[in-house]
Amino acid sequence: QVVLVESGGGSVQPGGSLRLSCSVSGDDASSYCLGWFRQVQGREREKITTVSITGHINSYADSVKGRFTISRDNAKNTLYLQMNNLEPEDTAMYYCAAERYSGGFCRDYEYNNWGQGTQVTVSS
Repeated sequence: QVVLVESGGGSVQPGGSLRLSCSVSGDDASSYCLGWFRQVQGREREKITTVSITGHINSYADSVKGRFTISRDNAKNTLYLQMNNLEPEDTAMYYCAAERYSGGFCRDYEYNNWGQGTQVTVSS
């Protein structure tokens, strides 16, 4: 069973940057589709983007396009999310998710393995 642990969240002023990390253990991360999601309490979870086992990055949510960048390092079993020019609307709990690749496109998968989340707060 794959285990995901996020880190790197915190409080930042508008315009600031944060880099989230997601450590993947318990299985070979290179066999998994990976993704970042976020959720504000009381709202539906939003998919930020996903990345395939080969590193292909799928489309970003419009709300973060041009500001956030996903990357994965299979050698380190780690997924990253670089967040620049943060806005108060980016305040949320951020989650990484994984699903073992079994064909098709990672962007279409239902993700069933989740981390505990890391809080990002953007405020002046």
